[in-house]
Amino acid sequence: MRREQADSEFNEKVVNIRRVTKVVKGGKKMGFRAVVVVGDLKGRVGLGVGKAAEVSAAIRKGVEAAKRGLCEVPLISGTIPHDVNGKFSASQVVLRPAPRGSGVIAGGSVRTVLELCGMKNIVAKSLGSANSINVARATLNALGALKRLDQVTTERGKEPKVHYVET
Repeated sequence: MRREQADSEFNEKVVNIRRVTKVVKGGKKMGFRAVVVVGDLKGRVGLGVGKAAEVSAAIRKGVEAAKRGLCEVPLISGTIPHDVNGKFSASQVVLRPAPRGSGVIAGGSVRTVLELCGMKNIVAKSLGSANSINVARATLNALGALKRLDQVTTERGKEPKVHYVET
């Protein structure tokens, strides 16, 4: 019962499923790779990759891996506090806060990660390689680099001046 309740708080989306082969002594062994993003729509999101002989098993493994690697994202009224860049391998992602009513302006796996994170208004641009796993990881790196106002002011040893209300 408690496990079902813990699972229900997260939404999951499959970014892509690929058929992969492993060459072994007896020939080729077929399998599937699933890239899954898990989020609670309240600022926690994770990415997982699962590989198995069946699609459903690969997705299940991907969900488990994503839940193990959740990251916390500071949300301010449905957007991010400041501009940020994220990079992973040859993929680069630029994230910018957007005014209320803009919606999620992003494509591919960036959009999936941002929606499951709980973003309502944000602009994103993907640069470089379009590999869906690397783009999703670059997005997570960008989200992980975000800082709250109180964090920055304490690091600098200054008094915070609040211009916005966090929700």
